[in-house]
Amino acid sequence: MRTIKAAVCREFGAPLSIEDVCLRAPQASEVEVRIGAVAVCHSDITYAEGGWGGSLPAVYGHEAAGRVTALGPGTTGLAIGDPVVVTLIRACGQCPSCATGRPTGCETPHDGDHGPLSLPGGGMLNQGLACGAFAEAVVVHHSQVVKIPAGIDLAAAALLACSVVTGVGSVVNAARVRAGQDVVVIGAGGVGLNAIQGARIAGARRIVAVDMSEAKLAVAREFGATDGVLATAPKPWRAAKQAMGRGADAVLVTVGSARAYDEAPRYLAGGGRMIMVGMPHSGAESRYEAVNFAAAGQSMIGAMMGEAVICRDIPWMVDLYTQGRLKLDELISGRWRLDQINEAIADTNTGAARRNVIVF
Repeated sequence: MRTIKAAVCREFGAPLSIEDVCLRAPQASEVEVRIGAVAVCHSDITYAEGGWGGSLPAVYGHEAAGRVTALGPGTTGLAIGDPVVVTLIRACGQCPSCATGRPTGCETPHDGDHGPLSLPGGGMLNQGLACGAFAEAVVVHHSQVVKIPAGIDLAAAALLACSVVTGVGSVVNAARVRAGQDVVVIGAGGVGLNAIQGARIAGARRIVAVDMSEAKLAVAREFGATDGVLATAPKPWRAAKQAMGRGADAVLVTVGSARAYDEAPRYLAGGGRMIMVGMPHSGAESRYEAVNFAAAGQSMIGAMMGEAVICRDIPWMVDLYTQGRLKLDELISGRWRLDQINEAIADTNTGAARRNVIVF
């Protein structure tokens, strides 16, 4: 058992506290990683606010990169010192979802209350999102890490763990956008910018970004959007359809807003797909007329973590990055210390940040 610093959530909605916590050694099929960088994701914030419930006290953080420092028995394919991306996608490899190539839907539960973290003296400390990376080190299942080439900035690499794999993956894996198709991305935040990048990489004809901020629409164009529409305009779907000359083949909702989900179908063409990426708080509801979907042959598709297979998708995205075809460095809004995490969260909540990263 070793002692590390971590940002602990003891009360929903309260600031995180920097504390000494205990991390046990990796067991069978586990790996210990010294964290080099971890991004602040809105999912972490939602958990810390109590939006999805969960056990307390807890350590959140799931969008990370670092170096392997220890291996549990039976862990293969990794070596001490390897740089890796650390994700929340924990896959048993044997359940029906894993066996059919959908590890993001792994049906084997993870008990974060009895994971590798504990309080000094042995008290329970929940490993949030099966990761707990707002800390100096983590112990996770080997399926949650992907080796990356040496020399890549760990702050940039950390983004591959969630915002990039979710945004790009939702386009290529869930929406299955093909060259020449038209795409609308609602929300030009961290995940939305990556959905825009994914649409550009997939060869979309028109990529329309929809957001409430002109400044964020300008940034969206830097990442590949061909057009921008203010969500605050009356019936913004009309401007989007005018830009495309038709409805969209795919509309990706990347914000956790029930209202955004209410309006998203209005952007669709016949046969179009609405990809549900952003996650509102539990209890938030949206309403649809089912007959419209049936008559137009449209569909709603949930996309968890971009439906990624990380051992396939992250190396591909690293290669795109090294070719200059995928922007990572430009996604980083600010670099913060662990003891500044509450300030980083507050900055993220302004909506102006692309991605804030805690750097160790």
